[in-house]
Amino acid sequence: MKVLLIEDDAAIAASVEASLSQVEFVVHSVPTGREGLEQVQQWMPDVVLLDLGLPDIDGLEVARSIRHLCDTPIIIVSARGNESDRILGLEIGA
Repeated sequence: MKVLLIEDDAAIAASVEASLSQVEFVVHSVPTGREGLEQVQQWMPDVVLLDLGLPDIDGLEVARSIRHLCDTPIIIVSARGNESDRILGLEIGA
């Protein structure tokens, strides 16, 4: 399974990538929303793990853009825990 991780924190990205690689997932990580959108189009991952707090584009906007491109499942992985972000993420299609 191909996993695209969109996460700007290098330590978190390395930890998630190492954990998923141990169970034989192929993981590609990028630190920005723009790179994530490019990789969704080029690499066609089976699932996207998405941080909401990205340096260039808000993660919710990235999720919206991914949803316009394809039906790839999106799992939001973020420290932002307010209820409105969770509801909006689900409404977008995560």
